[in-house]
Amino acid sequence: MVKHIVMFKLTEKTSENMELATDSLRSLENKIETLKSIEIGTDFLESDRSYDIVLTAHFENQEGLKTYSSHENHLPVVKIMRSLCSSSVVVDYEL
Repeated sequence: MVKHIVMFKLTEKTSENMELATDSLRSLENKIETLKSIEIGTDFLESDRSYDIVLTAHFENQEGLKTYSSHENHLPVVKIMRSLCSSSVVVDYEL
């Protein structure tokens, strides 16, 4: 199994931007056949080191992650997140 974790820092952390970002990420659920599960979380601590949103996604294998990355339902979400975020970090690993 492959775990894909992405953390997002919003350029402007407003309730509208948080809602748009989390709704966009949640819209991926059940839309990409290789995406086995997805979890979206929002930070409550708000420290200087904190990111605002985290996405955790599971795939059967690396090929599943590759399919997800270029999937037609994923690309519009990438565009939205890039427009809302000042930075993001990612880690992909096998369990």
